[in-house]
Amino acid sequence: MAGYEIPPRAVPADDAGYFEKITQAVFQAGFSWQVIRQKWPGFQRAFENFDVDRVAAFTDEDVERLVEDTGIVRNGRKIAATIQNARICQGLIAEHGSLHAYLRSMDGQPYPQREKALGKRFKFMGPMGAYFFYFSVGEDVPEYHEWRASQEK
Repeated sequence: MAGYEIPPRAVPADDAGYFEKITQAVFQAGFSWQVIRQKWPGFQRAFENFDVDRVAAFTDEDVERLVEDTGIVRNGRKIAATIQNARICQGLIAEHGSLHAYLRSMDGQPYPQREKALGKRFKFMGPMGAYFFYFSVGEDVPEYHEWRASQEK
């Protein structure tokens, strides 16, 4: 499949690492992985290395500034969603202690239920984004071909 590659798997060291993977899942939707990977250093700079509290404090002026930033994909709706997702992360961290602990709160749930929970909670998080996120942060996911087949039903 053209443009497809298997992302690396690693459990993030902190909440910023989980937030970074959420953001990557959001921005990869509809774009080639190569484009996102090439621009990722720009995303890291633009979103303060994915410091949840800093991004959650971004304003409408920050959205306007980032829409003009050629170092990232300049999609205003996804930029605004990233800020909203940082605020959602803040709530999960306050409730569970960390994003890792939030994921642990879903242990034992079948994958489709965990996928749906992520999609309902985070802006611009569709089934493929949820699969990418769970896979890339080292969570249990079905084999890709099995997951794709389940999506086509």
